[in-house]
Amino acid sequence: MTKVEPPLSYPHAERSDAADELHGRLVPDPYRGLEDPADPRTEAWSAAQDRLARARLDALPGRAELGERLTSLLSAGSVSAPVWRAGRAFFTRREPGQEFPVLHVRDHDGSERVLLDVTELDPSGLTTLDRWSPSLEGDRLAYQVSVGGDEESLLYVRDVTTGELVEGPIDRCRYSSIAWMPGGAEFFYVRRLPPEAVPEGEEQFHRRVWRHQIGSHPDDDLLVHGDGQDHTFYYDARVSRDGRWLLIHGSPGTARRDSVWIADLSAGGELRQVVDTSEGFRASAWVERDGRLYVQTTLDAPRWRLCVADPEAPEPERWQELIPEDRESVLEAVRWFDDGTDDPKLAVLRTRHAVSELALHDPVTGERTEQVPLPGAGQITALTAVDEDTEGDRDRLWIGWTDFATPPGVRLYTRASGTTRQHRSAPGAADLPEVHASQVEYASKDGTTVRMFLLAPAAEPTVPRPALLTGYGGFSLSMEPSYSPSALAWVAAGGVWALPSLRGGGEEGEQWHRAGMRESKQNVFDDFHAAAEHLVATGWTEPDRLAITGGSNGGLLVGAALTQRPELYRAVVCSAPLLDMVRYERFLLGRTWNDEYGTADDPEELEWLLSYSPYHAVTEGTAYPSVLFSVYESDTRVDPNHARKMCAALQRATASDPERRPILLRRETEVGHSARSVSRTVGLATDQLAFLAEATGLPLA
Repeated sequence: MTKVEPPLSYPHAERSDAADELHGRLVPDPYRGLEDPADPRTEAWSAAQDRLARARLDALPGRAELGERLTSLLSAGSVSAPVWRAGRAFFTRREPGQEFPVLHVRDHDGSERVLLDVTELDPSGLTTLDRWSPSLEGDRLAYQVSVGGDEESLLYVRDVTTGELVEGPIDRCRYSSIAWMPGGAEFFYVRRLPPEAVPEGEEQFHRRVWRHQIGSHPDDDLLVHGDGQDHTFYYDARVSRDGRWLLIHGSPGTARRDSVWIADLSAGGELRQVVDTSEGFRASAWVERDGRLYVQTTLDAPRWRLCVADPEAPEPERWQELIPEDRESVLEAVRWFDDGTDDPKLAVLRTRHAVSELALHDPVTGERTEQVPLPGAGQITALTAVDEDTEGDRDRLWIGWTDFATPPGVRLYTRASGTTRQHRSAPGAADLPEVHASQVEYASKDGTTVRMFLLAPAAEPTVPRPALLTGYGGFSLSMEPSYSPSALAWVAAGGVWALPSLRGGGEEGEQWHRAGMRESKQNVFDDFHAAAEHLVATGWTEPDRLAITGGSNGGLLVGAALTQRPELYRAVVCSAPLLDMVRYERFLLGRTWNDEYGTADDPEELEWLLSYSPYHAVTEGTAYPSVLFSVYESDTRVDPNHARKMCAALQRATASDPERRPILLRRETEVGHSARSVSRTVGLATDQLAFLAEATGLPLA
């Protein structure tokens, strides 16, 4: 006799009359009880959701084949461009079968060896390498690791030759830069104040810049900067190669407006403010090897320009424009390139509609002198040259490179020949599908032209196919071509994968970003809906075969999409999302994002937030698409309570048949918002893609 499975039913979530009265307006929050993960009712509800999700996800067809394909695609591995220090090259490589990239060093004699492998530090796979920085002499390595996804970086220093641990751990170093002084005995870094020294609820803030001497106790470090600034300030420290100039950059939270301070360490080291956040522009400054102050800035240039000045006279009114803004591309990065002749250059990286371009410029006149050949429409992930203490290889640029069908590897540009060649491919061999990649244009709701990358099995639509649309649209972050096993697995099964360059991102400069933030946030969602409509209108897909996915701010994107246009999308994967935009500032790092979104403390800005807040937009009796929420219990950026509350609201409100269009919550523990092991990556992607494939009719087996 065939076993008949009981119909899917959702765990009960207790509703309440909880509400906030804000500026004379009552804002209901019926699932506030789910904000507390330690509440026994939340624990029981979460455990029931776990059982429901696993039963449904484990039964999805084609899981085994999909997992094998994802494992194959990830087995390509990766290799990074080298960072050169006095003849030593430091780089990461992930071989097939390895869970994380491993840090290697290539010594003066050309031999290579493992310098740091986090799986040797912690075989459980819970430790991740967050940052690393070799000293100028290449004899010491500062690095930061965290455990279980919490991103609470611990700082250590190792001797590169012996591997001996010479410093650490130093705690509270999350998001800290390391600026080494010449000699390797001291560095500047960023560390939070101890919890007992700050107000309750502000333990994740109150960063300071410190000067540390190797061998001394971190509690004795010299406080350099941070007192008197807003408690949400993030800092970055840089030191000129000769050790004379210290540059400190700061911004409140993730606000795209900078403060810059400079100090002459040879003359007492008193900090002098060059740029203030109140001036409202971006500025990244450093003192280069020619002794000049270089400033990459959006001042009078939303697509960025490069200026120079005397570091002893660093004020903006004294900046001289060296490389002007290009109205069709975005200036991303500048690197000093001294090939050992009397003709050094600046390697200038731009993106044109999110695609990388590289050229050499004269550092005196700013004139472009050479175009560096690149293999196609892709992304430069890193750009390095040998330092002045390295013999040989002076006329070469190492270029970290990836595109939609190329795993991260390294290309080498030789100035003498003017050619670029493959230097190091990703070390593994993946079974790559045939993919046609293109970039198309479409009109958004207000007529704005938006560009979108398309990956498909063919150049033109033949029949409507299951399509997977993703995006981000926030914080001036650009979505550029990169190797994506999930996208390739989807296309290999016969689907279409699409990535639009939504407003709110940085693909077209700072104006593009500002056109998708704060009171203009709806533009991002309109751009996304218009992308979906374009895919339907051009024959690539149909609404019943269209899935969407996004994480973090991209989770907010798809949360807004499914509540604003539920009829347009068949299935949704919403990962680590922001969804309650009224209370988001109350949790974890939320208050650092209010420059991007606005704050409920202001009556006008509350209206912005409520106009699209997905949690508050859930409507009883609406036929919602299938939804899979993915959350990570160790996430210290976006609180998982957003997904818990939204899941409960949708499960109660939806008029859709839960068997055909389920609402599920998938949780993971001991993993957070950022890096994860390969096996965890495969497990998550298998669940997500199999869920979307079943909903849209994409055959995986």
